[in-house]
Amino acid sequence: MKNKLKLFTGIFCMLVSFLLCSCGQSSAKDKDFSELTTPGSQEEAYEYHTFFLPAKDGSIQPYVGDIMPYYEDGMYYFYYLKDGGDSYHHSIYLTTTKDFVTYTEQDEVVLKASDTGQDAWIGTGSVVKAGGKYYFFYTGHADSDDVEYKEKIMVAESDNLTAFHKIADWEITPPDTLGQKNDFRDPQAYYEPDTDTISLTITASKDNVARILKYTVSADLQEMQYDGIIFTNTVGDFWNLECSDTFKVGDKWYLTYSAQDDTLWYASADERFGPYSEAKRLDGKLFYAAKHVEDGENAYMAGWARRSESPTSTRSVSAWAGNLVVQKIIQKENGDLALAPADTVMQQFQNKRRLMVDNAQALIEADSTYQYIDVCTCYERFLLKGNFTYSGSGSFGLCFDYNGETDKYKLISICPDDNLLQLSFNKGGTPIAETEVHLESGKEYSFSYIQEGSVGVFYIDDMAALTVRLYGVSGKPIKLFAENNSVTFSALEQYSN
Repeated sequence: MKNKLKLFTGIFCMLVSFLLCSCGQSSAKDKDFSELTTPGSQEEAYEYHTFFLPAKDGSIQPYVGDIMPYYEDGMYYFYYLKDGGDSYHHSIYLTTTKDFVTYTEQDEVVLKASDTGQDAWIGTGSVVKAGGKYYFFYTGHADSDDVEYKEKIMVAESDNLTAFHKIADWEITPPDTLGQKNDFRDPQAYYEPDTDTISLTITASKDNVARILKYTVSADLQEMQYDGIIFTNTVGDFWNLECSDTFKVGDKWYLTYSAQDDTLWYASADERFGPYSEAKRLDGKLFYAAKHVEDGENAYMAGWARRSESPTSTRSVSAWAGNLVVQKIIQKENGDLALAPADTVMQQFQNKRRLMVDNAQALIEADSTYQYIDVCTCYERFLLKGNFTYSGSGSFGLCFDYNGETDKYKLISICPDDNLLQLSFNKGGTPIAETEVHLESGKEYSFSYIQEGSVGVFYIDDMAALTVRLYGVSGKPIKLFAENNSVTFSALEQYSN
């Protein structure tokens, strides 16, 4: 009888354990944030996987700067300007992945800045394969003002993809027609097999207007030709269009760039190098310096998620460099682009959690006063998804508790009256980042939100994406909110991994 009782008790305990886990009561992987109450202590405790961050160098945390992606034989190579740690003047380092979930960081530098000379600082470039060789075109930025050209295009070569050696005395200098010798950088290279040449796009300015130039270089690097300006900025007052790139989706060609101190933009064309349409924004200010990479099936944008100099700041998110973020490129029916989560990133979330609302839905009817409903817990790494409809003009979305004070809430807001998807701090009083989205009252939309550590991306599926940075919110409830609106949230689900 005792043996039977022990057997029954064991089966019962296993069943209870299974049910608790499947309902989201607890998980062995859940990190306890009860004593990590400051934004800094939480940031120190995060283990970034999906949104890659370089390993610490002693007590110093380095960050990912401008990313230079390359794909070959099932592997994605993400070269980046490493900011801090053992990196000298933004030398280039490498991390690789097959799935955008697990990354392997290479400790050794790929291309190091020189102690003196033209490339005392290294700037953004790109990798291309031509004639059995890999070439790394990059920006050489002089540390001294006592030079004729502040920036030149330089090149390194390799028989592999892990270490490059500079080719001495090879350079491209700004053409005289630009009328300036300071801003000339970010070469993006494409091999043209029909002509055995390499096309280069380079960002520069002429008459204080931001431009993108094109060059043609022979595959043996012995000949080069300046082909002129292919794109002139006409939208916004930007002095530089950083990290330009071109790629094809369907029957359209796209040019992307990050306007200095602004957002990621794109323009379309029928031919690779234009003429292009007027540019439009893609994502917000916190997803920067993104370039595309494709694997024959899908195309992705890889950029860095901006950070704050201090996690305790509730006024801005404006520091250079951050975490690596990869998003899938979606082409809409009208030819516009949108960003979506990579399939493998979504698939990692398998542990369904219990929500704080009944029947996976919530109705918020709000006047000018904000109304809130707790929906789930902010875990270290999670996916929240669902549907929404609305009937008013006020904002609604997700609310994150920062320090227990209502006036310090951090909001991801859908603002239908302004056609915006927005991140703001201090209960909407401090706008941080935004992107455009056009929605219709009474129509149902789906959303997905992925967060790891302090980095998150909110998607209105196949329509808009907004990268966010949320310090100090882990371990606390996430709320649904609305003001001056009636909003129904349905089919809500949360998963961790």
